[in-house]
Amino acid sequence: QVQLLESGGGSVQAGGSLRLSCAVFGYTYNDFCVAWFRQAPGKEREGVAAIDGDGSTSYADSVKGRFTISQDNAKNTLYLQMNSLQREDTGMYYCAAKWRGSYCSFMYIRDFRFWGQGTQVAVSS
Repeated sequence: QVQLLESGGGSVQAGGSLRLSCAVFGYTYNDFCVAWFRQAPGKEREGVAAIDGDGSTSYADSVKGRFTISQDNAKNTLYLQMNSLQREDTGMYYCAAKWRGSYCSFMYIRDFRFWGQGTQVAVSS
């Protein structure tokens, strides 16, 4: 059974940083594509970043150059380092996983079968 558990959210002022963690259980990293998503109040859930089993990464334009997705396979943990945070980054952040296939993209949210419960990020000006 694949399980994911996020942590690391909190409140921060604009310009600050946070690192989110996602502990993963029940899978081998190179068999999965994993991603971070977020959902702001009143808005649809959107993809932020993804990392494939081969280590390749992709980012939403809104976070490129500010966020970094990574994984520590020895610790079975996925990370999202968020720098230069903006008010627009406020929301609930989720990690999610899907079996590796021909692509690994956060653009296809319905492909992601396994989800964590989320961790809240609040950025104030």
